Amino acid sequence: MTLLLLAGAVVVWPGGQAARRLRGLWPRARWVPRVSTPPPAVLVVVVSGVVGWVLLGPGGAVAFGLVGAVVWRRQQKARTLRESLAARDGLAEAVAAFVAELSVGTHPVDAAERVAVDAEPDAAAVLRTAAATTRLGGDTAMATGGPLTHAWRLAVRHGLPLADVLASVSGDLRHRSRFTRQVLARTAGARSSATALAAMPVPAVLFGESMGARPWHTLAHTAAGQALLIVGSALICAGLVWTDHLTHQAVTR
Repeated sequence: MTLLLLAGAVVVWPGGQAARRLRGLWPRARWVPRVSTPPPAVLVVVVSGVVGWVLLGPGGAVAFGLVGAVVWRRQQKARTLRESLAARDGLAEAVAAFVAELSVGTHPVDAAERVAVDAEPDAAAVLRTAAATTRLGGDTAMATGGPLTHAWRLAVRHGLPLADVLASVSGDLRHRSRFTRQVLARTAGARSSATALAAMPVPAVLFGESMGARPWHTLAHTAAGQALLIVGSALICAGLVWTDHLTHQAVTR
């Protein structure tokens, strides 16, 4: 009897599409843990704070956390500025190549698509979007924005030679990049001096230890030392932030 029941079950067992429909009625619940990675800035502050706590106690944790946050911020701003300059240079080169294509009689849409093949990624994206939008009859400036597309829109709206307008755009982009690099070069001494002055307390403390003044013990094990550690680090960080602010204003002016 048991064998007959098993044989009947095998015969009527659903297969193919029927089996997939049955499995869909009882979906397998799979639990996948979600691990959220903290931002790098938070990791830098936490690690710096832990190191400061081990070396100099609670005041050291606050001081090292502040310094770590400021150092991270300065590195990110420098990286953003480098990427901005590279993107601007790439756009200037792409616009110059675009003007060269137009000067030999190439249609603007075809010229933009040709130049986009070898252009810097950001510039290539702008050129391809502008070409596609123009091909479809849309508003190029509203679609992508930026100096290239605004110049394109201006030339189309007022009947100006597109090559002449874009040549002016390329020259303006190159002038801005050259000005930014000149400002950075002229302010490099001030920024280096600010960084050197901010780091001066470290060799000063080491020099005091070598003379037997025990400044490390004062900073790590006394209430006054902990307070001075926090206040001094806050002032140093404020000075670095203010220096970066002044430099950024000069660069973006």
